[in-house]
Amino acid sequence: MVVCLVGFWLFENFYTPDTYTAPEGVAPKVNIPFDFLPSSTTGEIVQHNYFTLSYSEKHEQAEWVAYQLDRNQLTYDDRTRPYFIEDPQVRTKSADYKNYKRSGYDRGHLCPAGDRRFSEYAYNETFYTSNISPQNREFNAGIWNELENTVRYWTKKYDGVYVITAGVLSDGLDSIGDEDVTVPAYFYKIVARRDGAEIKAIAFLFKNKESKSSLKSHVVTIDKIEQKTGIDFFEKLPNAMEDKFESTVILENWKF
Repeated sequence: MVVCLVGFWLFENFYTPDTYTAPEGVAPKVNIPFDFLPSSTTGEIVQHNYFTLSYSEKHEQAEWVAYQLDRNQLTYDDRTRPYFIEDPQVRTKSADYKNYKRSGYDRGHLCPAGDRRFSEYAYNETFYTSNISPQNREFNAGIWNELENTVRYWTKKYDGVYVITAGVLSDGLDSIGDEDVTVPAYFYKIVARRDGAEIKAIAFLFKNKESKSSLKSHVVTIDKIEQKTGIDFFEKLPNAMEDKFESTVILENWKF
């Protein structure tokens, strides 16, 4: 009986039944440029083929997901939605999808599946539970979806962007499921692009609820998101360059 109990505990805590990541050599790893990667408050950084994340075991989700979106990645290929599964590369195991069942919250993608239709492996990777967060249904299907479509528009217009996104994680928030998955009160998304020697960036902050207001009304400085999250988003850039675009909002750099 003791052996059975130990075996069950090991299975529950360390066994991940499947992987969606492409076998070695089948698909390239798209590295986010070093100077675009944020700091990690947890030290648990996981790199998949098409996105990188910093996982928070305390909150059972990513504190940020970063990815590059290129114009040639935007396709309308038809893909079959796979099951959500635990991320085999998260050392402590990402949350089981069952935490979300009957919770009243959507399994909200951080790196959208719709941005990864160009490859079955790339598409399926977005269904690791390390890439989802509890989202209000109207928010997920509403203004969050609107922003995702706007990011695709910018990708086509500016020939590629970099995206960093997640929920704002903090103590004292509600949680769902047996693993106490934190329900963020806010979600953020930062979009950046190179324009010659310059870096242009725009940041959004939303309450995790339905919104009828415009995307522009949710634009904030990157400094404000850093204050709420404790994350340094462009820590590898020269301080003068970082300070300039993180402290200001310049809507004219982005066509809505």
